[in-house]
Amino acid sequence: MSEDNYLSNQFLVAMPALDDEHFNHSVTLLCEHNEKGALGLIINRPMTLKVREMLGQMQLSDADLNGDPMVYWGGPVAPERGFVIHDGPDEWDSTMNIGGGLFITTSKDILKAIGEGKGPGHYFVALGYASWAEGQLESEIMQNSWLNTPVDQRILFKSPPSDRWKLATRLLGVDVTQLGGDAGHA
Repeated sequence: MSEDNYLSNQFLVAMPALDDEHFNHSVTLLCEHNEKGALGLIINRPMTLKVREMLGQMQLSDADLNGDPMVYWGGPVAPERGFVIHDGPDEWDSTMNIGGGLFITTSKDILKAIGEGKGPGHYFVALGYASWAEGQLESEIMQNSWLNTPVDQRILFKSPPSDRWKLATRLLGVDVTQLGGDAGHA
């Protein structure tokens, strides 16, 4: 697969026939995809944990936190590991540019800034992630488990979690609910 064919900064939209408890009707923000594999964060599985509660557990101030956003279950791998997907500059200690004006940060300084009202304009906090080994994602796409589409930040930051799968499927220009589970390979 050439570098141009990697799917970083894409939504992976689970096909209706994908019958896996972790990924059924999921939308995953693909943060990194290369010859070694892929890493993504599921964006439509809110947890009961709120950002304010998480900040308190970390002994960080929440005095200027805007609202009380949810923390999301990002995937089954390393559920104790936190990620902040955000817009804006990459001014935090451990930040990776994933393209399209989006960044992923794993350092505590961004959470401190969010609690103090000095964080990025739009952000999304997730615990855990999804990963695929070398060639695994490509194989799953060929088996008709996933479709991909460019990221729409309105879906990521502004849409209710319960609507994200439906909205992401609309980006494909087809009614994905009408597609069958069998791959059509010529």
